[in-house]
Amino acid sequence: MTQVSIPSQLISYTDGATRVEAAGATIAGVLDDLDARYPGLKFRVVDEQDRIRKHMRIFVGREAARDIRTALADGDEVLIFGALSGG
Repeated sequence: MTQVSIPSQLISYTDGATRVEAAGATIAGVLDDLDARYPGLKFRVVDEQDRIRKHMRIFVGREAARDIRTALADGDEVLIFGALSGG
């Protein structure tokens, strides 16, 4: 299982949880597992072409992931960040 950090703008999908566990050998697999339990979450992170949305960032540990096909190793932590705006 992979620990996933959920940004504040997506916790409405996870019933307020900021950290959840998910199964998957890739980021895509983790997002699919999360979406099965929290419908709609994946679409907020990736677009229809399975590209990470421009306002979202995904890190595996300290490394930025550019593609959801990025493989995960046992014990990896996935962090999802969303851009914040304000004025």
